[in-house]
Formats: sequence, structure tokens, C-alpha cells
Amino acid sequence: MRIAVLGATGRVGRLVVEQALDRGHEVVALVRSPQQYARPARGGVEVRQADVTRPQEFPEPVDVDVLVSALGISKGDGPGALLAGARLVAGLPVRVLWLGALGSGASTGAGGGIYHGVMKLFVGKELEEKSAADTIALAGGATVFHAPDLRVGQVSTVRRNIPLAQYPKPLLPPHASRATVAALMLDEVEAPTVGAGILVPMAGAA
Repeated sequence: MRIAVLGATGRVGRLVVEQALDRGHEVVALVRSPQQYARPARGGVEVRQADVTRPQEFPEPVDVDVLVSALGISKGDGPGALLAGARLVAGLPVRVLWLGALGSGASTGAGGGIYHGVMKLFVGKELEEKSAADTIALAGGATVFHAPDLRVGQVSTVRRNIPLAQYPKPLLPPHASRATVAALMLDEVEAPTVGAGILVPMAGAA
């Protein structure tokens, strides 16, 4: 498959690119500053300049099978950058997978009481924008991933995507490695969940 990755310079986006190449896919990296993008040593990545805050200049991905968005709110980004990204991808003529956060919008409280408190404390100012961006992406037909706390680690061999409505509220704060979330997004690229809506990427046994 030919996969466009938006936010390819981010910590999850880089892993999506690397794992997609490992799986034999073609990758188009959509980045704000191509001259600063460190291409994987193995090559095989086409790089295109893409700034979601400049939609009139955004390259329409008509030659890809799916777009995976790993956009986040980076240091230096003003309010509304994530919303701009959601509005842009919602209007694209391609299947979209959008990375969001467990505990925002429709999944508020789904991570359990401790997790909810941590989210409000450390991500509180961004939760409203994350929620609004998810709503826009969903309305545009995207599959939205509400990922739990992201950590450094290897890809879990025991992993699955669970529809939000079926996600069991945990007692302890949930977490997953960024590598596992990247792998689960690619699992969904390759084997779509019918009527997915919001999926929660999970590592480990049930």
C-alpha cells in the first residue's frame, strides 16, 4: 500500500514511517520543513512539504491509499494548530486514521479515575482542542485512535484495537509504547475495522 504520514517528524510519526517500510509499504512523509526531515537510512520515503496551517498550499494526497495522521501539539504551535489539521484531513478524498488521546472528548473518564486526574493536571489546557479536533476528524469519516499514556518501548506482540464502547475501564492508569501504537495504526491500515469510529489501542493480554 501507499501510505501518507502526516506528522512524520514526531515521535509516533517517525515510528509509523519506519514500521510501514518494514512491512513493505510505500511511504509519503508530509512534513512542515522537508529540509529538516531526517530520511530513514534505508530510503524509500517520498517527502512532501505540508503545513496544515496553510491549507491552500497543502498537497492533496490523491496518489495514496490512506493517510495516517500522527499530529500533535508541539512546542511553539499556537492554539488551533490541531484543529487546523483536523479540518484539513476531514476534507481530503482519502481514508484517514487520526491519532487522538484517551481521556479527551468521547473517552473522558474511560481511562479510570486516576488517569482522568492525571490528564486534567498535565494535559488540561489541550484537552478541549484535542476533543474538538477528534470531533471534526470523526465527522469527516476518519478512524480516531484514543491512545493512552505513551511511553518508550518495543512493539508489543500482544496487542489489539478495541472500539471505545467495548473498552473496559481499568483500575490503574493505562499506557502503551509509542511503537505499539504505531503498529496498531498500521494493523488498522491493513485490516480495517468496520464502523470503527473511535478505537483504543491496547497492549498486553485482556
